[in-house]
Amino acid sequence: MKTALWLYLFLFLAFFDLHAQYPVLTPFAISLGAGPTFIGWMMGMYSLTHLPGNLLAGVLVDRNGSRRYIVFSLVAAGAILLLQAHVQLPWHLLMLRAASGFVLAFLSPACMTLLASLSSDATEQGKYMSGHGIVHTLASVVSPAAGAFIVAKAGYSGTFTTLGWLLIATGIMAFFSVPAHSRHILKPLSSAQSTLKVPDKPSIPAKDDDLVSKRYYLLPFFVSCSQGVLFFELPLSQTGSNSILSTGILLSLLSLGALVTLSMLFLNRLSPGGRIAAALLGMAISFFALASFHRIPTAAILFVLGAAKGVLFPAMASLFISLGGPGRMGRTFSMQSIAMSLGAFAGPVAAGQLRSFVSPYFIAFILLMVALLLLPPKNTGKLSNLTSKWNGRAA
Repeated sequence: MKTALWLYLFLFLAFFDLHAQYPVLTPFAISLGAGPTFIGWMMGMYSLTHLPGNLLAGVLVDRNGSRRYIVFSLVAAGAILLLQAHVQLPWHLLMLRAASGFVLAFLSPACMTLLASLSSDATEQGKYMSGHGIVHTLASVVSPAAGAFIVAKAGYSGTFTTLGWLLIATGIMAFFSVPAHSRHILKPLSSAQSTLKVPDKPSIPAKDDDLVSKRYYLLPFFVSCSQGVLFFELPLSQTGSNSILSTGILLSLLSLGALVTLSMLFLNRLSPGGRIAAALLGMAISFFALASFHRIPTAAILFVLGAAKGVLFPAMASLFISLGGPGRMGRTFSMQSIAMSLGAFAGPVAAGQLRSFVSPYFIAFILLMVALLLLPPKNTGKLSNLTSKWNGRAA
């Protein structure tokens, strides 16, 4: 538990730092002379360079543990932010965002693997993942508004410098506090134990199991696409002298909605498949409302959208834990991060290209409905087979 508390602290500081940039980056790029299409590519390039980092992280985290990669991601990302404070041209910002995307690609697989390895009980793992989501959301509740406030007081250069030093300090703290060999906390079953467990495993044809498992990796792709669309379009849709502050407040309301559902720990007792389906539907309806019902306050829609996200992400984490198992969680979360990186690249790029023809929010709605349709029907047995090991009660 002590390791989890330390990790939650570092995650809070890291997520605070990263989310504080969301309402700032688009106006900063515009101040450098960038247009909507270039901004879409800039945001997408950050996610595209996640891919090589995710591919490396999956193998390296399983082999060497999480600590060194958590420290590397935080310190390197902080150094890049210090350089970003002195950017003069849009292309400089694009290159630094690409570099930042690569170094931060190691952070999520390393943290998720460390948290999942702290227990072998499904309920406890679900609680750790919910804790990860709560910490993430707490940081994202206050950080967008805080980032906008810092910009108003210190300007763009002062904001990036402050956030950069905060990341570096967090990385140094992680070096002295995170266990060096966290990968050994959860060990694979011995041969004798695995023999005893064989009769309890559901008899799933290998081809069907692999097919459904690969299908589930489309979920983070489409979800990340929709998030990329939101982070691209929301700052551009805000006008006036207080546009940065209003964007920060709206993103904080989004995170506040997620915090409400993440705090409902009893949801961990429900199967991941049902939670995923309900959350996808809620997110899709929210994006449709953003695209079509302009009389509904944007703040209210974003709160509901955040509540759906708070249900979705712990459920997806629990599902991928069941797909990975001991010794392969780093690779599993790496594949999940790759899918999210591809989605975060495709979302803003598509929104930037199609913004003059169709509302980007409607694109996000279509993507989420496709993700919902791709879920295996419950009556086929595939969805229940994948989650048959799920135990909603404490062991």
